[in-house]
Amino acid sequence: MLQLANAELRVDFVDPENDRRLLGTRYCTGGYIWQVTDPEAGPLLTGPQWPNPTPSPFDGQGLPESFRHRTRDGRPLTWHGPHGVSLGIGELTSEPNGEVTLVRPCEWLVSRAEDRLTFETRQSVAGFAYALVRSVTLSNRILMSQTRLTNEGDAPLLLEWFAHPFFALTNGFPTAEVPTGTAMRENSGFSLAGTSLTQKRRFEHHNDGHMDFLQLPPSGGSTFRLSHPALTGIRFSTSFAPSECVIWGNDVTFSIEPYQTLVLQPDETRDWTLRYDFGKSSRIVSPTESARTPERE
Repeated sequence: MLQLANAELRVDFVDPENDRRLLGTRYCTGGYIWQVTDPEAGPLLTGPQWPNPTPSPFDGQGLPESFRHRTRDGRPLTWHGPHGVSLGIGELTSEPNGEVTLVRPCEWLVSRAEDRLTFETRQSVAGFAYALVRSVTLSNRILMSQTRLTNEGDAPLLLEWFAHPFFALTNGFPTAEVPTGTAMRENSGFSLAGTSLTQKRRFEHHNDGHMDFLQLPPSGGSTFRLSHPALTGIRFSTSFAPSECVIWGNDVTFSIEPYQTLVLQPDETRDWTLRYDFGKSSRIVSPTESARTPERE
């Protein structure tokens, strides 16, 4: 693992060269935040298989980000026939049975400053060419994840990007404040009253959960405030207005997933930022305990 640390927090990153057992074809391998740890409260992030130390690469944990190579309904984005690329992961091939295989991982140049790790890669695959810079900065209890993407090809680059942060549950349930003006359809998993998002029932196991969509205000960045079992809370912000926003949870984690639909013309560069403000430690409870054990009276 690679690390950033100060007196407040330690941030562990997947090493894209030496931690390949944790990596697959879903999450960007450079700048992959695996865990954030408070010296008093312990680990602050979970994942769908928490506390498994080696969850499946598809599920992962922490604060991963992803460039989709196909849409959720299977339409190709960065593919030419059976050859494709997953930005920030590498060259792909599609097998006759539909399975996607990583043929050649992208190579990252990793540089370090006192408060920052920067990951840079460049690839030309399957008719696509791009340069990607991922920079993560730790300042006191604030974590900033910045992305810069440049289309270096001769044709427009159409893709989808999303963040998939895995937040710990408080007493088995998430509680979140969402932007004013947010809407959500009636569903079986979550409810929205004003700006307060809650879960309707306790999910019982890994495969028990619910996915749905928030309709966010159409302009400006978005800010979410989440409860946390061992902190005064977490403030999660985007520098952009998401094109859509997925919410999902199971028995040990909850995720707010802001998406962007990106169309980059040749030589065009796009920048965006995610910000996580981690509140102070409130009590020493592990994410596992809080997700599985109700608070006693």
